[in-house]
Amino acid sequence: MRIIAGEWRGRPLKAPQGGTTRPTADRTREALFSMLVSRLGGFEGLVVADLFAGSGALGLEALSRGAEQAIFVEQDAPAIRALRENIANLRAQQRCDVRAGSVFSLGPIKDAPDVLLLDPPYETGAGAVALDKLRRLGWIAPHAWISVETSGREMIDVTGFTVDTVRDSGKARLHLLRPAAT
Repeated sequence: MRIIAGEWRGRPLKAPQGGTTRPTADRTREALFSMLVSRLGGFEGLVVADLFAGSGALGLEALSRGAEQAIFVEQDAPAIRALRENIANLRAQQRCDVRAGSVFSLGPIKDAPDVLLLDPPYETGAGAVALDKLRRLGWIAPHAWISVETSGREMIDVTGFTVDTVRDSGKARLHLLRPAAT
């Protein structure tokens, strides 16, 4: 694994030990960020939440591309160790907020992030459940872009969100969502 573009382009990332975390493939990450950049114009000054963060590859990619801050939420101990090591290797501590715990234990947030990147375990329905909870807790800003990675067999359908696009990338399926107008 490596950072694909931006300030840290080509820098390696450590993957967590063990088999509980499934890192997003470089080509899938590249497809996701291409889709987001075409809609956002860039990441400069944005706050990004990397939920079910694993190694932190998604949030660190956003920081490399100019995001101001990244919030990482992960509960697996080996993944948290790899995430913290990746942040330290990139000297990005000042721009990172690591929350060790489950996405489902998050409380309300004062300032919702601009971009949410969810990579939950495949075929568990965790992405849809997390989105519903995050919306109720104020984590979804009206202008936010949300990405959910699932297996190629899954679709995301959650009340309160509209699907902008769905794209298959290898074994993964990327869903870009927007909050539904209220």
